[in-house]
Amino acid sequence: MKKILLTVMAVAAIGFTSCNNSGKSGANADNVEATEVQEAADATISALTEQLDAAQVDKLKETLASVQAKIAELINQNPEVAKEYVTKVQNFLKENADKIKEVAGDNAAITTAVSALTSVSPDQVVEGLTNAVNGVATSVQDAAAEQAEQAANAANEAVENAKAAAEEAVKEKTEEAKEAVKAKAAEQVDAAADKVKKGLGL
Repeated sequence: MKKILLTVMAVAAIGFTSCNNSGKSGANADNVEATEVQEAADATISALTEQLDAAQVDKLKETLASVQAKIAELINQNPEVAKEYVTKVQNFLKENADKIKEVAGDNAAITTAVSALTSVSPDQVVEGLTNAVNGVATSVQDAAAEQAEQAANAANEAVENAKAAAEEAVKEKTEEAKEAVKAKAAEQVDAAADKVKKGLGL
């Protein structure tokens, strides 16, 4: 469950700083948001009802995790709208608490998810998830900055290594050239000495 929730928050964090309300304004925006909340809540409650009736534990767990994602999405649009969605889902979960316990049994993931959604007020649910998402967003940004810095350092190090290698190669070639000149000079001296000796009949 932790992995699911972390994934949900990470995905939400990526788009959290963007605004999806650029085309909405005034009463029209309120009407659209109210409709979206009602539709979202109806869809969630319908899924939960079906899964409870069929005792589908895994599906129930997935739907509860998706509630977290939906809250994050609605927070991105309007925190007040998110609170309305939480209120509707929260009421359903409280009204069906006994049935949820019966179906979930000792499933810790479901128990934890339900408790997180019902043990505090809608305001606190939204505030908690907002803080969590902001924390993940900051972590993602910090990680990206750290990776960029590491890449820059690696590039600088590669340049320095290449420069050092080039200088070493030039130095080696210079030494080789010096040795070659010395060897050639020695050969010429020896050859001249041989000619002198021959001229003297030695």
